[in-house]
Amino acid sequence: MESRESTRRTVAELVAERWGDHRPGLWCEDLVLTHHETAAGAAARAALLADLLPPGAEPHVGVLLDNTPEYPLWLGAAALAGAAVAGINPTRRGPELARDILHTECRLVITGHTHLPLLSGLQLPGVRLLLTDSQEYEDLLAPYTTAEPDASRATPDDRLLLYFTSGSTGAPKAAICSQGRLAAAGASLVGQFGVRREDVHYICMPMFHGNAVIADWAPALAAGAGVALRRRFSASGFLADVRKYGATYFTYVGRAVQYILATEERADDRDNPLRLGFGTEAGAVDAAAFERRFGVRLVEGYGSSEGGAAVQWSPGTPPGAVGRAAPGLVVLDPHTRKECPPAAFDPAGLLLNGDEAIGELVNQGPNPFEGYWRNPAAEAERRHDGWYWTGDLFYRDADGYLYFAGRSDDRLRVDSENLAAAMIENILARYEGADAVAVYAVPDPVTGDQVMAAIAGSFDPADFAGFLAAQPDLGTKMAPRFVRVVERMPVTATNKIHRAKLRREGFRCADPVWWRPPGQRTYRPLAPEDAEGPLARTRGPSDVRRQGLEPRTR
Repeated sequence: MESRESTRRTVAELVAERWGDHRPGLWCEDLVLTHHETAAGAAARAALLADLLPPGAEPHVGVLLDNTPEYPLWLGAAALAGAAVAGINPTRRGPELARDILHTECRLVITGHTHLPLLSGLQLPGVRLLLTDSQEYEDLLAPYTTAEPDASRATPDDRLLLYFTSGSTGAPKAAICSQGRLAAAGASLVGQFGVRREDVHYICMPMFHGNAVIADWAPALAAGAGVALRRRFSASGFLADVRKYGATYFTYVGRAVQYILATEERADDRDNPLRLGFGTEAGAVDAAAFERRFGVRLVEGYGSSEGGAAVQWSPGTPPGAVGRAAPGLVVLDPHTRKECPPAAFDPAGLLLNGDEAIGELVNQGPNPFEGYWRNPAAEAERRHDGWYWTGDLFYRDADGYLYFAGRSDDRLRVDSENLAAAMIENILARYEGADAVAVYAVPDPVTGDQVMAAIAGSFDPADFAGFLAAQPDLGTKMAPRFVRVVERMPVTATNKIHRAKLRREGFRCADPVWWRPPGQRTYRPLAPEDAEGPLARTRGPSDVRRQGLEPRTR
C-alpha cells in the first residue's frame, strides 16, 4: 500500500504536467501564453532563483506586483525551486511595508516600475529588487530560457505561500501554506465544482491574497484549466473581460459583487459564458440579484484564511446557510468552552436565541493549519485547548447547517444581548437605496453597544424607518441607532469593508450621520450639539423594544 506521503501531490508536479500542453492557458490583456509556455517560464525563473538566493538564506521571494503574468509564473517557479512566495500588499506604506518584507525574510523582491516608488527610501538591508519590466530582468532570464520543469526537488511539506492575514489589532500575520496543502485545496475544488480542462478561471481578486491563489489559481492548475488575469479588480470591466476571455469561473471576496451589481444594467447581461462564482461576503440578497441579472449562481463558501476549518456548500443547504458542519466542527461559547445550543427560528425566519446560539466556530478534529511565520503568540491564539479557533462567529440549526454571523470582533452586545453584524447587514442590504452596507458597534455607557450602520447609496430617513418596520426578521435591538451615509464604502486592498476604520471613527466623522434619539422611531441629522453626548443620554431596553420596529409577525 502506498504511504500517505507518496500519494500527496506537489504544486511543482502540477506545473511540470503542463509541459508539452500547447493549448492557450494564460491570458492578460492582449498577451496569450500556452500552458507549455507558462511551464517553461516557471522553469526559467526557478533556475534563475536558485542562482540569485544567497547561500543559507530562507528561500523566500517577495512578490510586489499587480495580477500580471509574472505573478503566476513566479508562483510556479517557487514551487519548482522548493521556495516560497510572500505576497506583498501594495496598499501598505513606509515602515509597515518594510516590516512585511523583512519579517518574511525575503532576500529577493520581484516588482516593477509601477510599484518602485513604494520602496523608495525604505531600509531593506540585504534585499535585492528585481524589476520585471527592465532590461536587466530580461538579460538575467536569457540564459535559462531552455530550462525544463523538474519537480523532483519539491516535497509536499515545502512552504509555498506566506500570505498575510490581518486581525483587528497588531501587525499582519504571515500564514504558511505548503505545496501539499495548496495542491490538495485545488483538487478539492476541482471535485466540488467539476472544473474541466476547457474552463477559464478569471482572476480579478489580488493575488497577494490567499483567496485568488487558493480558490482560483490552484483549482485551475490542478485541472489543467486556463487562467485569465485582471491587473486590478474593475466592476465596470468585469463583464467585458468575462466575454473576452470566455471565463467560466471566478472568485470574489468582500464587496466585489456589490460593485458589479452597481454598474448599469443592460438587456444582454445574461449573454456571458460564466457558470459559477465562488466566494464570501456577497450575502443572500446580492447573490440572488446576481443570479437574476447575469444568470450565474454564486456559491458562498467558508474557509478560514489559515486553512484550519472549512465548510462546503452542498445541495439541500438552506438559504442563508454556508453548509453542513463536517465532523469536528462545533460552535462554542468562547468563555465557557461549551457547545452552543441549536438556533431557534420563528415562522418568519427570525433567530430567537442569538445570545445563546451564536458562538465561535472551532475545529476539534484534524486540521491543516500550518502556523504563522515566526509568530508563536498568534499561533497560540488560533490553536489552544488542542483545537483550532477560527475567530469567526456562526450558529447552527437543528439539522447541523451552519450560518455565518461575522468575525468575533464584529459582535455587538446591546442590553446584554449578543448580536452579529453580518445578520443585521443581510437585512439592511434589502433597503432599495443601499449599494453597500456595513454594521458595527459604537460604545454606549448604558447599553454596552449601540448599532451603527454605514450605507453607500441613497438614504431617505422616512423611507428607511418605514423599511425597518416592515422587516419581519429584524430583531428588537437590531435597528441602527446611527446611520452614516458614505459615497463609497471604505475597503481594504482585498475589497473587504474596512471595519476597523469605521469603528474608530464612529459617529464623529466627515460624512453625514443620521440618528434616532431615545424614544423615537424617526431619524434626524446628527447635529454638533448631539455629537457631544448622545450616547450618554441613550437609555436601556425600554426605548428600543417598542418603537414600531419589531417584526410584524411577532
